[in-house]
Order: sequence, then C-alpha cells, then structure tokens
Amino acid sequence: MNTFIEVFAKRQDVLVEKIWEHLQISIIALVIATLISVPLGLLLTRYQRVAEPIIGVTAILQTIPSLAVLAFLIPFFGIGQTPAVIALTAYGLLPILRNAYTGIKEVDPALKEAATGMGMSSFRRLSKIELPLAMPVIMAGIRTSMVLIVGTTTIAALIGAGGLGDLILLGLDRGGDINLILLGAIPAALLAIILDFILRLFERTSAKSGFRSLVSLLVVAALIAVGPLAFAGEDRKDIVIGAKLGSEPAILINMYKLLIEEETDINVGLKPNLGKTDLVFSALEEGSIDIYPEFTGTAIVTLMNEQAVSNNPDEVYQQAKKGMAQQYDMAFLEPMKFNNTYAVATTQELAERYGLETIGDLKKVEDQITAGFTLEFNDRKDGYQGMKELYNLNLGDVETMDPGLRQGAIESGDVDIIDAYATAGYMVDLNLKVLEDPKNLFPPYQGAPLMRQETLDRYPELDVLNKLGGKITGDQMREMNYKVSFEDADPEDVARDYLISEGLIEE
Repeated sequence: MNTFIEVFAKRQDVLVEKIWEHLQISIIALVIATLISVPLGLLLTRYQRVAEPIIGVTAILQTIPSLAVLAFLIPFFGIGQTPAVIALTAYGLLPILRNAYTGIKEVDPALKEAATGMGMSSFRRLSKIELPLAMPVIMAGIRTSMVLIVGTTTIAALIGAGGLGDLILLGLDRGGDINLILLGAIPAALLAIILDFILRLFERTSAKSGFRSLVSLLVVAALIAVGPLAFAGEDRKDIVIGAKLGSEPAILINMYKLLIEEETDINVGLKPNLGKTDLVFSALEEGSIDIYPEFTGTAIVTLMNEQAVSNNPDEVYQQAKKGMAQQYDMAFLEPMKFNNTYAVATTQELAERYGLETIGDLKKVEDQITAGFTLEFNDRKDGYQGMKELYNLNLGDVETMDPGLRQGAIESGDVDIIDAYATAGYMVDLNLKVLEDPKNLFPPYQGAPLMRQETLDRYPELDVLNKLGGKITGDQMREMNYKVSFEDADPEDVARDYLISEGLIEE
C-alpha cells in the first residue's frame, strides 16, 4: 500500500492529465454514438422491416475485437484520438440503438391509438407521447454504452490516443508493475462508476422532463469534451517520432529528439508506446508519424518477408536498407552498435538442472517444460516457428502472453523459458541464462531510424541521426533499460545523460 501511495504521489500530475484525456475521448464517443443511435432507433420504429438487420449490424460491430478495429482504422485515419473515437463510437451504438427502438415499441398501443384519434401526426405523436415515455429506457441504454466505452478506452493507448491505458501499458512493460497498473485501472473503474451515477440522475429526471433531459445531457457532455479544445494552444510539430512499446524505444526516440533539436531548427513531437511492429509501421506509412526506431532483422523478416542473407551485421543492414527502399520507399539511416537480437532465456537453476546450454538442448526436455512466448515471437519465422524447423523442436506447452508479462512469469515459475531481447533490463535483474543459437536462427537486430524517403528529402538535416551510428554497446543499452524499467528513471533523462557523456550534445 505504501508503494502505491508513493507511485501515486510521484505521478499525480500525469494521472490528472490521463484522466482528463480518458474522459474526453469517452464523452466524445458517447455523444456521437447517441446522436447516431437515437434518431436511427426512432426512425426504425417507422420502418420495422429493416430494424432487426440494422440492429444486428451494430451487434456484429460490438463482437469485433477492439484492437483489430483500431489496427484496421490506422491506414485510413492514422493514430491518435480520431481512430480511437471512431472505434469507441462503433462499440457504443448497440445499447443506445436497441433501447431507443425498444423504448418506443413498448409504449402502450392504447396511448398511440388515442393520440392518432385526436388527429396527431406521426411526428407529433412521437415527440409528445412516445419519446417522453420512452426516455427512461433510452437513458438506460446511454448508461450502458457509457460504461462500455470507458472500459474500452484503455486499449486506445496502443495507438497513441492517450488516456489511463498509458499507465496500464507502462505497468505491463515494466514486468507487470502492479502499482502502475492499478494507478491506471482504479481511476478508469471509478470514472465509469461516477459517470454511471450522473447518468442515473438524468435517467430519473427524464421520466418528467422527457426529451429535454437528453438534450441537456448532450449539451453538458459536448461542453466537457470540446470546451478545453477552444482554450488549448496550438502546438504544431514539424515531425513526429513514434516508438513501439518498451523502455528501449522510449529511450531511443528521446535521443533522436534531443539530437535533432540540438543540431537543427526542426520541432519534434514524440509518440511512445504505440504497440507492436505492424501498428507502428502502419502509422509510419500513413503519415501519422515520420520516424521510428526499427531493427534490421525485423525489417527483413517481418516487413520485407525475407530471410537474412547472413549473420554479418553490415550485410544484414545493407539488405534491410535496400529492401525497405525498394518495397516501401523508406530510408534506413545508420544502425547503432548494440544487437538487440531475440534470445531464448531460462533461469540459471533450470539450465543447471537439465544441462541446457543451447536451444537444441531443449529437445530432451520439450515435454517437461512450459514456454512463455509473445504472440509475435510465437508466429515468426525467426521465432518459435523457426525453432521448430531448424532445431526440430515441438514444445509440449507454449503459453502466449504480452511482452511485459513474460519476465514476471519466469520469475514466479509459471513458465520455464521465455523469448527475450538481448538488451532488456530484466536480463540483468533476473540473471537469466541465454541459450546459445549455434545454427544462427536469429539474425542481427541493430536499431536504426526508419523514415519515409519523402521525409528525409524534405528535411535532409535529419541525417544528424547518423551520429548515433555505431554507438551504444549492448552493455550500455542494457544499463539504460534497467534504469528506466527498474529504477523508474525518466527515458528523456537517461537519453540526455548518454548523449552528453558521448559529447553529442552540450550539457
């Protein structure tokens, strides 16, 4: 409890910012979903033949995994709040639409007939009789939608939309830091409870005030969501540097920013923790970000769908540089020295017990151990699929998990081996044993700035990033990752300290 209080005290400014972002995204999505669903639900009561198919479509939208929807939207809308709001709006349609339709349908037929007998038109009957009576049911649908949207908004952090999901992702990345996870999860739950209570009050008053209650709710919500934008200063960035999840990408993009702004007049924005390779590369292609640190091996295997020509770092870099230019018109600047290759790691105790020195040694215990692999590694040719083919392995029990959870899983004994990154801070913290790769399954993974060629053509001074070429050893990168992941150091401070120590920027 004391540790949680310390984390809260240290990050309370960030927490307030993230709560506001979360609230803003959620309310914008709710307002749009309401403006779509209520009129559509009322219209469907007049065209009942198409009602169920249309409601069925919104039900299908709600069954699609949220991450898949976000990934689908990136090529069209980029990253940030826009695709997040679109996805959340789609998730919020069904409860409001169904309740609007059902609420009108369940109005006593005798009242409808009496209104018609009094000479009321269909519209007048709707506005004066049906809608006021149906408002409590409609408001109940809005309440349900609000809770659903607030909960789902946490996943939007994966595409740079902000919100409390940023804190949860940071906790996951730092080995399942329960305090950071709770710092994001508890406010999200409280936010849903508070908003549900407020909407419950509107629901109760709606029985008397009718449609005016809904109008009042939408006006208040719109002012809360959009109001701050009117006072926000415009902060334009010449370029935006993105990064995948993790401490290492966060450190590298801060190095890029500091170098660029030290040596040029370019104004740089940062978008850390954007998810896995496919999401970040899609954002680069679409133009939501202009640069991100990518690894030569990942570019070849994942993006180019090829195999590395050799295990020589220079040859692999040239293959990646040429291939990315030909296939995607991308520019790959010079790589750093450290090789953040994949590794298969286990505890020193397990390695000694079974005599494990190489990946091939796993064959003799493949039915006795549990592997904890990330989804990406489990599916890659230079990952578990390659291990099965090259080393004739068929591990009996493979658990797939988020990258941030695997070190906690091996520390607790839930898994026996994990896929790891050679420069990860937890390799130092847990004193893990890396199994040798004598058949060279894993190609070199040297990090380098990847950008669209048009970006480099527009800003040729970005070649200042080549000053990092050949720098940062594996030990230096491991130490920096350890400081961020386990000592809670700020990635910007760690990046600045390194650049100053190397004489690349002034103190």
